[in-house]
Amino acid sequence: MRSLFWFTKDLRLQDNKALNAAIAFAQSQGGNQPGGQAKVSPLYALALDEFRALAGIRQHSLIESLKALDGTLHGNLGVVQANDRAGIPAAIARAVSATNADRVYATRLFDPAGQKLQNAVGRHLANLGIALILEDSQYAVPPGSVRKPDGAPYRVYTPYQKLWMQIGWEKPQPLPVGGFEWFKAASDGIPAADKPAPFEVIAGEAFALRTWERFKERALFNYDEQRNRADISGTSHLSHALAHGEIHPRTLLAELREVPGHEVYRKELAWREFYADVLFHNPHTETDYFDPKFANMRYDWDDAARLKLAAWQQGKTGYPMVDAGMRQLLETGWMHNRVRMIVASFLVKDLHIEWQHGAAWFEQHLSDFDPASNAHGWQWTAGCGTDASPYFRVFNPVGQGLKFDPNGEYVRKFIPELRHLAGADVHEPWSVLGGFDGGYPAPIVDHAVEREEALARLEELKR
Repeated sequence: MRSLFWFTKDLRLQDNKALNAAIAFAQSQGGNQPGGQAKVSPLYALALDEFRALAGIRQHSLIESLKALDGTLHGNLGVVQANDRAGIPAAIARAVSATNADRVYATRLFDPAGQKLQNAVGRHLANLGIALILEDSQYAVPPGSVRKPDGAPYRVYTPYQKLWMQIGWEKPQPLPVGGFEWFKAASDGIPAADKPAPFEVIAGEAFALRTWERFKERALFNYDEQRNRADISGTSHLSHALAHGEIHPRTLLAELREVPGHEVYRKELAWREFYADVLFHNPHTETDYFDPKFANMRYDWDDAARLKLAAWQQGKTGYPMVDAGMRQLLETGWMHNRVRMIVASFLVKDLHIEWQHGAAWFEQHLSDFDPASNAHGWQWTAGCGTDASPYFRVFNPVGQGLKFDPNGEYVRKFIPELRHLAGADVHEPWSVLGGFDGGYPAPIVDHAVEREEALARLEELKR
């Protein structure tokens, strides 16, 4: 007997419960008996319009992750392409027909778009007499599992995190050894990128596991002290792997101990799962306000605001810490988490532009894009989300730079126009003789003035 496994955000073989279930089903139907034919067809489905809309770094990240997965499957990964998401159910059905699979298995998705797609695929297959079986999730504790005593979802992180810890998670589950074989479905092939990447992308399960091992040796023990420093490699760099499912959080959690660095890293993983839970219960918040009153805030969206947005997007605001972060995003497809908060605060509270414009830019360019973390990370900084940083907390881009890039190494790395300045001078080039000699732009706004304007608009909202 045969089963088909539909890979989504779980591009790995190890610690993949849904894949194990697909294998077990094929074996249970006689495939594990002498002469049996337990076959599993691995499949990935792709909407071409969505793929073409991605920035080059995101296209190449997905391509390399799929190539790596195909390699571990000995070339047996089938990739079906549809013009748009609406065509994916029929594309999967064609692959099922070509392989004579008896069931389709997949990891359950919890984001709004993922749920909608899996529901559509399930209905389409049911009409053909084929069951879609959804197992597990991409989280240690699936969204919807952590609830208050009255059954309501949590809106605040700390009590969520405490119960999340009490519920706990299973141990990582390895891929079964033997007793089945891969069988390639009809495939359109992995699509070619139509945009360049700024560097050679490396991705996949093996790379994610190596990255985890290096992080444990390099920075995990001191993670609580170093994670906010943009100028040193104090973070795990596993956000891409988690977003693509190249590694499961269970694999990481299983190796964490009760020491400060490990505890803080565990809590960061809990933040990721908290945001997924919030989005699951409030699907509108992917693009709309968690706290609806902030939709009535006075924002700017005239020609001048659009020019400011463009300057922010290209890293040309005249504030070095902001611009370094935005250029890091364009050059690498990633941005340090502390810097994400700095650039988000600047867009919303210095430029008075709604958070959705920034979230959309991140979605286009972040190779580690995750709908829940992106939307609610932005809303946290914008003061309108769960556990929100109060709106009246306005990040000072200069002060943040001096604190989290004290010697200016991060800024100099991404802003060559300021490399002639030494030490912390890069954070205030306007105060240094010859600070703009490299061609760096002057600030497009006065932070002190715009901070007061942001607070004035908050008072308007209160009234």
